[in-house]
Amino acid sequence: MLTLYNSLTRTKKLFKPIQPGVVKMYSCGPTVYDHVHIGNLRAFIVDDLLQRVLKVIEGYKVDWVMNITDIDDKMITRMQRDYDTDKPMESLGILADKYTDIFIDDIEKVGINRADIAKLPRATDHIKGMQELIKNLLREEIAYESEGSFYFSLEKYQASGKKYGQLVDVDYDAQDRVTDDQDQKAGAGDFALWKAQKPGEPEWDFEWVGKNYPGRPGWHIECSVMSTQYLGMPFDIHTGGVDLKFPHHENEIAQCGGSQANFFIHNEFLQVEGEKMSKSVGNITKLSAIKDPLAFRYAVLQAHYRTQMDFSVHALESAHERMNNLRTYADQLVLAQPGQLPKNDTTGSVAECIK
Repeated sequence: MLTLYNSLTRTKKLFKPIQPGVVKMYSCGPTVYDHVHIGNLRAFIVDDLLQRVLKVIEGYKVDWVMNITDIDDKMITRMQRDYDTDKPMESLGILADKYTDIFIDDIEKVGINRADIAKLPRATDHIKGMQELIKNLLREEIAYESEGSFYFSLEKYQASGKKYGQLVDVDYDAQDRVTDDQDQKAGAGDFALWKAQKPGEPEWDFEWVGKNYPGRPGWHIECSVMSTQYLGMPFDIHTGGVDLKFPHHENEIAQCGGSQANFFIHNEFLQVEGEKMSKSVGNITKLSAIKDPLAFRYAVLQAHYRTQMDFSVHALESAHERMNNLRTYADQLVLAQPGQLPKNDTTGSVAECIK
């Protein structure tokens, strides 16, 4: 029996899948405009550990879906910097293909078996589903149009009797942050469902009440659609980094009209000298800079997933040494005869396993 901390209830709860014997799990995957850094990889290693525990120890069949975000502001900025803006759709695809392949290579290096991930859906393959969800929200008058874009109204959502702020205590005054579309929104906390097309950007047609609104989806709508399309609603577990609680996961829940997952599980940050590892801070480390990727996995698994983890060269070297000890034991096990005691097995625990 497995007990998990559920961010929805903010308590530990006994885990029981909706469908006996099967766990349906969704993980927020990478935005493929660049290499993921090892802070990102911590989240995916935690996800992998969870699905292994569910599968190997608890005996469940795990249907694990992880999305690929291949259209958002960061994708467009990088595409416009590095590729031909006269062919934005083609250039976007080339950029996404490049970093998706690198991402898959990186996760395999840290011990995540690609075959364990049942699906890696791309956002751009699910535009119609996103448009249908937006249309449903428009019909319910929870969404509205402004200057060719569509927004989710927090005021209308809460007026319908639904709660916004299930994962975090939302400070509505703090939502008065300035965004480039602030003047288009009816409320400061409203968020984009569909963004009107700008010159040099990829675009998709969006027909609504006899008019076309060319543009692209907002980030939050992508995961609401892909998670429920492949896993149904509700499904069992939604995972991600703690930084995704708000606004991303909170907005996902709102778009679905309530939590699409029974459990939300979040891992804490990887830090460098007390500061979150992030591209914006400029303190990132790519996996290619680490000579032993499995030692990094070992280091990650030594820390509790809900505690902040400090990354250091010393910690990595220590993990590398311990990994080499495990590799030595593994080699000895391959050669050992039944009942034979491997070297340095002072407790006899390894020998017990091979009797």
